[in-house]
Amino acid sequence: MQCPHCHKKSSKVIDSRPTENGRVIRRRRECENCGYRYTTFERIEETPLLVIKSNGNREEFNREKILKGIIRSAEKRPVPMIEMTKIVDHVENKIRSAGDNEVSSQLIGSYVMNELADIDEISYIRFASVYRQFKDMTVFYNELKGVLEKDKKKRDK
Repeated sequence: MQCPHCHKKSSKVIDSRPTENGRVIRRRRECENCGYRYTTFERIEETPLLVIKSNGNREEFNREKILKGIIRSAEKRPVPMIEMTKIVDHVENKIRSAGDNEVSSQLIGSYVMNELADIDEISYIRFASVYRQFKDMTVFYNELKGVLEKDKKKRDK
């Protein structure tokens, strides 16, 4: 493993532990050259998964792209990073458990929105406004009305 500080390739593992329900190994490493400590993650290499975009293009599934979208929608909101990462994990697990090699970006977006709706309504609306490409205030209002009705049902229980 190459040190991100001095770029030498000699390091030793200090600590190793499973994360994400045993699907990932987190390793703390120390560079034997400069002593810099860093963390690496080892994941199971899964079969390639392609995302079919709304324009018909295909691109490789990228969990970091989903995480960035969630982070943007939750900016300045009380949503911990661990919750955002869990959303990405849940979405990826749903997609991979379906067994298909291709998935639509619309399905991914709806999975993310379902998860966000339970965590933070403002983040949900922000994500939905980009994902659904709100064209005018009517579409925005209808989405907001749906959130308010869902919230009312939760409180009435």
